[in-house]
Amino acid sequence: MTKIDMALQSANETRALEIGMGILNLVPVIFKEQFGDKKAIVIADTKTFEIAGKEVSGLLQQSGIEQDQPFIFQDKDLYAEMKFETQLENALKKTTAIPVAVGSGTINDLTKLASHRTGRPYMCVATAASMDGYTAFGASVTYKGAKQTFDCPAPQAVIADIEIIKDAPKDMTASGYADLFAKVTAGADWILADELGEELIDPTAWSIVQDGLRAALANPESAGNGSADAIAPLVEGLMLGGFAMQWSKTSRPASGAEHQFSHLWDMEHHTQNGRAPSHGFKVGVATLAVSHFYEQMLQTAVDKLNVETCCAQWPSLEEQEEEAREMFSDTNFLETALAETRAKYISKDALAKQLTTLKENWPQIKDRLQEQLLPAAEVKKRLGLVGAPNDPRDIGITLERLRESFFRAQHIRRRFTVLDVAVRTGYMNRWLNQMFDNKFWN
Repeated sequence: MTKIDMALQSANETRALEIGMGILNLVPVIFKEQFGDKKAIVIADTKTFEIAGKEVSGLLQQSGIEQDQPFIFQDKDLYAEMKFETQLENALKKTTAIPVAVGSGTINDLTKLASHRTGRPYMCVATAASMDGYTAFGASVTYKGAKQTFDCPAPQAVIADIEIIKDAPKDMTASGYADLFAKVTAGADWILADELGEELIDPTAWSIVQDGLRAALANPESAGNGSADAIAPLVEGLMLGGFAMQWSKTSRPASGAEHQFSHLWDMEHHTQNGRAPSHGFKVGVATLAVSHFYEQMLQTAVDKLNVETCCAQWPSLEEQEEEAREMFSDTNFLETALAETRAKYISKDALAKQLTTLKENWPQIKDRLQEQLLPAAEVKKRLGLVGAPNDPRDIGITLERLRESFFRAQHIRRRFTVLDVAVRTGYMNRWLNQMFDNKFWN
C-alpha cells in the first residue's frame, strides 16, 4: 500500500487522489465515480482556464457530463479575499452543479469556502506545486484586512497532473517547496510540545507528514528546474500534509513557529514593492530563521537550567497582557494578541513542573530535535537551489524586524513552539544575540 493509499484511508473528506503524468483525462472518470450524474461547473481564472480549465471542460463534455457555463475570475489581481469568495458563492447559489476548481492556492481556497457555504462537495484539478492546502481542512481567506482560516472540508477528489504542474511558474514551485520545508521545523516544535506535555504527537498525523518528507525535499535544484522526477514527490509531500490536517482537524502536523512568523507578517500587512510575498516564501524565510534559532538552543546546556530563577522572574498574566498591549497598540489585531497571550499563559507552579521536565529530559529531547532538524546552512542552501528566498531581506524583512518578530510572533498564536520555550526559560535574548551576532546573515 502506498503512502497516498494509507493517507486516503485516514482522510474523512478526500476520497480520491490521482497524481501522475498526463492524467487529465481521468477528470471525468473520477467525477462520475464521486458525483454520479450530477452537473459540473469549472471554476478558474483567465490563466488557469487556458492552462487546463478549457481542456477539463472539454473532457467533461465529451464524457456526457452536463455542465454549467464555466465561472472564470477576470480580476488580474485575484487573491483569496472574501469579496472574490462572495462572487463565486453568489454564482453557485444559482445552480446545483459540483464545482471543479482548476488552479492552485487562490482558486482552491475560494472554491473550497464557497462550496461549503452553498452546501456541496467539490473537486480540484491542481495546476502548481505551490502550497499544501489542496487537501487541507480549512480555507485561508483574507477577511476584514486579515488572513483568516475558515473551517470547511477539503475537496472530495483531487487530480494532480505532473505534466501540467512541472510547467508552472518557477516561483510557484519554489513557494511550494519552501512550504513543505516548514514541516521540518513544525515537527521539531511538535516534539517539544509532546515532551513538555503541551500537545501529544498524533502518530497517524506524524507519519503521514514526516515519513516521506526527507525524500520529497531531496532534489531542490531539479524541482526548481521543473523535473518531473522531482516535482512528483514534492506534490505528493504537499498533498500528504493536507491529509494530516484532515485527519487531525488542526494544522499542528504541518505548522509551527515558522507559520507564526508568516501569520504575523500577514497581519501586519507586509508588502514588498507593493505586493505581499507568497505564503511559501514567507514561511521559507521563517523556517530558515527558526532553524538557526534552534541551533542556538541545541548549543545550550539546558540541563543546567536554573528553574527557580526562571519561576522567580516569570511575569504575571497582567504583566504579560500589558506587554502585549504595548507591543500591539498600533495594530488592528491587539485583541487577538491579548486573547492568544491569555490562552497560553501558565502559572508559576505549572512553569516549574514544565521546566523541570525540560531540564531532566534534555538529553532525550535534544537527541529527538537533532534527528528531526536540518542545519540552518543546509536549509539556506536548498532554498537557494530551488529558487526561493533564503534571506529575510529578499522578501523585504530587515534583520531588525526579523529579530523583533521572534517576540511578536510568540503572542499571536496559542500554539506551543520553540518561541514559548525561549520565553519560559528566559533564553530568548541570549539565543537571539548569538543568532544575529555571527556571519550567517552577512
